[in-house]
Amino acid sequence: FSMDKFKDMEKPTLVSGTDGVGTKLKLAFTMDKHDTVGIDCVAMCVNDIACAGGEPLFFLDYIACGKNEPEKIVKGVADGCLQSECALIGGETAEMPGFYPVDEYDLAGFAVGVVDEKDLITGKDIKAGDTLIGIASSGVHSNGFSLVRSVFKITEEALNTYYDALGKTLGEALLAPTKIYVKTLKEIKNAGVKIKGCSHITGGGFYENVPRMLHDGVHAVIEKNSYEVPAIFKMLQNDGEIEEKMMYNTFNMGIGMVLAVDPADADKVLAAVAKAGETGYVIGRVEAGEKGVTVC
Repeated sequence: FSMDKFKDMEKPTLVSGTDGVGTKLKLAFTMDKHDTVGIDCVAMCVNDIACAGGEPLFFLDYIACGKNEPEKIVKGVADGCLQSECALIGGETAEMPGFYPVDEYDLAGFAVGVVDEKDLITGKDIKAGDTLIGIASSGVHSNGFSLVRSVFKITEEALNTYYDALGKTLGEALLAPTKIYVKTLKEIKNAGVKIKGCSHITGGGFYENVPRMLHDGVHAVIEKNSYEVPAIFKMLQNDGEIEEKMMYNTFNMGIGMVLAVDPADADKVLAAVAKAGETGYVIGRVEAGEKGVTVC
């Protein structure tokens, strides 16, 4: 990997991210489609690095399998690294016949990034009156799939069924890889905007992730009607008869990243998000109050 990312940094600080794909892999096994889950794995690691204000440097993967066929998976990992401008420098493959079925595997990863200490996103400057910007997700991403699998039949026939509301098959909608937001956050930084706080909406949805960027004395208010919730989440809620709060406490509901910025910078942020090829919305505000989040 290049050392250029250290150039001009006054005090380089290393940040890291570790995660896996989870039970979303069960869908990949059923559909025999393995070229996107590697992107999920990279995304879950490098998005956390981006949340801290960092740029990923390198990524390592870990594949545990019943039969060693890493070429099925590694293309997706390489694609994810390209998307995040991150070097794939190695990893570990463990072949464990008798522990994993021959056509199944597990996938996890680890990434290291760097940020100048003065550019760390810590949330300490968030104050009442700040604007919350949401950046659209690509779908369910890589969390909540135990619940997804309890709602939908995970059979080849069911996953290959086309739905007009989705504009694709159920399997295609659910296997859509996690968005990688590294370049988007870099575009915002290049626009001269200070991101005060950043939350990657993963497992635990809004209720568990948004408070992580807050400090005591400030409260986030998310307006759920500020953007169109994607059809896949509506299907999940209706078919599974899931309470709305549980939906927002499990899934990203169409928003993969939440940023806290000065209201004067909101338009600049939305323009930078659009320039990066993504979609952004003003989804709420910060108020004085007990640390936490309200979805209303």
